[in-house]
Amino acid sequence: MRKNLLRLTGYLFAPMLVLTSYAQTPASFDKSVLPVINKSCAPCHNDRMASGGLNLGLFSVPASVLEQREGWEHIIQKVRSGEMPPKGMPRVTEQLNAMTQFLEGEFARADKNVKPDPGRVTARRLNRNEYSNTIRDLLAVDFRAEKDFPSDDSGYGFDNIGDVLTISPILMEKYVVAAERIAARAIGADPLPKPLEAEYSKKNANIRRLDRSNIEATHRVDFDGEYTIRIGLPGERAADAKAVKMGFWMDGKLLHTMDVETKPSKMVAFNPYSEEEFKLTLPEGDHVFRAGFMNDEFAKTLDEKEAFSDKKNKFPNMMWFLGPYSSKVEKPSRKKILICDPKTGDACVEKILSELAHKAYRRPVSKVDTAGLMKFVRMAKAEGQSMEQGVQLAITAMLVSPHFLFRIERDVNPTDAAAVHKITDLELASRLSYFLWSSMPDDQLRGLAEAGKLRTAGVLEGQVNRMLADERSAAFANNFAGQWLEVRNLDSLKPDPKKFPDWNPELRDAMKTETRMFFEYVLRENRPLPEFIDAKYTFLNARLAKHYGIAGVEGPEFRKVELTTDQRGGILSHASVLAVSSYPTRTSPVIRGKYILQNILGAPPPPPPPDVPTLDEDQVANAGSMRQQMEKHRTNAVCASCHNRMDVLGFGLENYDALGKWRTKDGTFPLDVSGIFPNGKQFSTPAEMRVLLKEEVPQFARCITEKMLTYSLGRGLERYDRRTIEDIDQKNAAAGYPFQGLVLEIVKSLPFQMRRGELVSSDKKVKSKEIAQQ
Repeated sequence: MRKNLLRLTGYLFAPMLVLTSYAQTPASFDKSVLPVINKSCAPCHNDRMASGGLNLGLFSVPASVLEQREGWEHIIQKVRSGEMPPKGMPRVTEQLNAMTQFLEGEFARADKNVKPDPGRVTARRLNRNEYSNTIRDLLAVDFRAEKDFPSDDSGYGFDNIGDVLTISPILMEKYVVAAERIAARAIGADPLPKPLEAEYSKKNANIRRLDRSNIEATHRVDFDGEYTIRIGLPGERAADAKAVKMGFWMDGKLLHTMDVETKPSKMVAFNPYSEEEFKLTLPEGDHVFRAGFMNDEFAKTLDEKEAFSDKKNKFPNMMWFLGPYSSKVEKPSRKKILICDPKTGDACVEKILSELAHKAYRRPVSKVDTAGLMKFVRMAKAEGQSMEQGVQLAITAMLVSPHFLFRIERDVNPTDAAAVHKITDLELASRLSYFLWSSMPDDQLRGLAEAGKLRTAGVLEGQVNRMLADERSAAFANNFAGQWLEVRNLDSLKPDPKKFPDWNPELRDAMKTETRMFFEYVLRENRPLPEFIDAKYTFLNARLAKHYGIAGVEGPEFRKVELTTDQRGGILSHASVLAVSSYPTRTSPVIRGKYILQNILGAPPPPPPPDVPTLDEDQVANAGSMRQQMEKHRTNAVCASCHNRMDVLGFGLENYDALGKWRTKDGTFPLDVSGIFPNGKQFSTPAEMRVLLKEEVPQFARCITEKMLTYSLGRGLERYDRRTIEDIDQKNAAAGYPFQGLVLEIVKSLPFQMRRGELVSSDKKVKSKEIAQQ
C-alpha cells in the first residue's frame, strides 16, 4: 500500500515539482515574454477589456507558463498564424520569435520531468466497418453491417473511439440475428428455397428514376446464390442511333456492363420495347441496385418530355430479379472454414472450431474455449441436424462472444494501479491491423506475434510496409480519410436538383473515388504530406473530367491525370471536399473556412455565439455576390473576431460552386476571391492561396498527426500525448514529411506500443488480485 501511495503521490505532484524548478528562472520570462505582453497584448486583453474573453493579468508572472499552459499554447498559435498582435499593434518579429521559443523551451523542459504516460485504451467494440471487414477476412462472407446495425457514435471526429462504442439491447439483438445469418451463409448447410421473381417498375411504385438514363431500386436478396436479372428498356431512338453501354451496380459497385442497341428493331415494329438479361451471383442482404446508360450524351440533348417519350428515346425503366439458384462453384467460405470433412467426426470438428476461434478471438484458444463451442455441435446433433449444421450453430455462438465483438487488452498486473507496460505482441498485431485494415490480423502478422518476433529489429517496419501495399489498406483510405476529410458525408448529400441538375449517383461516386484514389496514391507511393495541399495531379474518369472541364479523359475507368492549369491542385480543389463544405443550394465561405481551419490547419474556431443572424437567402446571388452579403454579415463585431480569418479562407475557394465546378461569377456578379492572411500575406486566386497554405506545412503536419494518432489509438488525445506528437512531428519533418514515415512513427510511438493500468479502489484491487490468481 505504501509503495503504491508513494507512486501515486509522485504522479499527482510531478507538475508541482516542475513548477518549483521553473520558478528559479524569472529573469528569462521578464526578458523574453513580458515586453511583448505589455506592448502588444495587454492594451486589449486586460481587466477592463478582455477581448475574445482573454485577460492576460493571469499571464504576467513566471509561474503562469505551466499554470496557464493551455492558454499560452493558444497564444502561441495565434502569434504563429499572424492573427495576433492585430493590425495597428506593435509587431516586432524578433521579439515574437524570442517569446515563442522561450515558452516552447520551457514546455519541453517541463515535459521531460514528467513520467511518460501512454494513456489507457478502453476495451473497444468493433464498429460497423471493422465488423464487416473482420467477417470478410474470417469467413469469406460479404456482410454489410451498415445495412443492419445502427450507426456508430463518433468521438473526436472518428467512429472507432472506445469510450463511445457502447452496446444497446437493440444492437445485441441485431448481433444475434446477424450471427445466425452469417453462419448460415458461410456453411450453406440449409437448402435453398424455390426461385421467385421480384419486379421493380413504375407500375409497382417501387423504382426510383435518378435521371434520364438511370433507375434505382432497393431490393432484399434473401439468400446467397445465382440470380437472373432482367432490365426493361422501352422506346427507341433514331435509325442511325449508336449503341450505348449499360451498367449494373450494387451498392455503388459496378458488377456488369453490356452494349445495348438503341436504334429501331425490325422485330418490334408495333412495340418499341426490349429486355436485356444476364446472370450474377449476389450476396444476401439489403442492397441498392442501379441500372443505367453510362456516359449517355444523347439523353442530355433532350428536354424532359422527349427524354421519357418512347418515340424519341430509349431508357431503362424496369428491373426483375429471379432466383436464387444453386451455384455450381463451391463457396469460398466453405473452402476457408472446412479444413477437413465434419462428417469424419468430433476430432475434425474440434480442429475446425479451434482454428476458427483462434482467428476470431485474436488470441490462442484454450481447451475450455473449444469445449464450449463443441456443446453447440452436440446440441444440433441431438436435434437431428447434420455435423455441418452443428458447425454452423457453433459459429453463431462464436460471433456473439465478447471475445469476438470486443478488442480486449489485459493489464499485465491488474493489482498494480497505474502500472505502465508494453502491450503483448498479439495485442500489438491487433492494434496494427485495425489501424491499417480495419480488420483482424492475417496469418503472417499473427504468426510473427505468436512467435514473439513482431518487435524484432526491422520486422515491424516490414509488416507496416507490407500492409500498406495490401489492397486491404483501402479501408484506411475509406475510414480514416473518409472521416478526416468528411467525404463520407457525400452519401447523405442532397443538392438542389433545380440549381444542380448535373448531380446524380455517377457523379457522387466519381467524387468519392477521386479522393480515395488520391489518398491511396499519396500513401502507397510514400509522397510528402504537402502534396495534399498542392499536388499537380489527380484521378479522373470521363464523368468527373467533364465536370471539371478537363479534356482528353474518356471512359468510366479512373486514371492519374496531370493538371496543366492552376484551377485545380490538392484536396481543396476536389469536388468531394467542396461539396461537403457547401449548402444544398449554394456555397458557404464560412463552412469552407471552418473546414480548412479544422481539418487542414488543426485550429478549429470556437462555436458561434447564440442568436447569430443568418444570411437572407433571397438576397444571395440576387442582391450581390456571396462576398458582398458576408461583408454585411461581418459588421457585427462579435462575429468578426472569428470570421476575419475563417471567411478569408472560404472566399479563396469561391471560384468553385457547391459541387466543385469552376466558375467566375456568383449568379450575375463577378467573383472576388482575393484575401489577406492575418500575417499580411495576400492572394488573388485559389492557386495563390494554396501557395500560402503550403507555407503552413508544420501546422498541417501536426494536424494530420493528431488526427491519425487519435484514429490509431481509438481514444482522444490528452495533455500527456503532447510529447509523442512533437516527437513524431520532429522526426517526420527531418525526413521531408513522407506519408508512410508518419504512419510508421505512430506505430512505433509510446501510446501505440504501451498502455497504462487502470486506477482502481482498494476493494477492486483485492478482487483483481483474486482474479489474477485464478
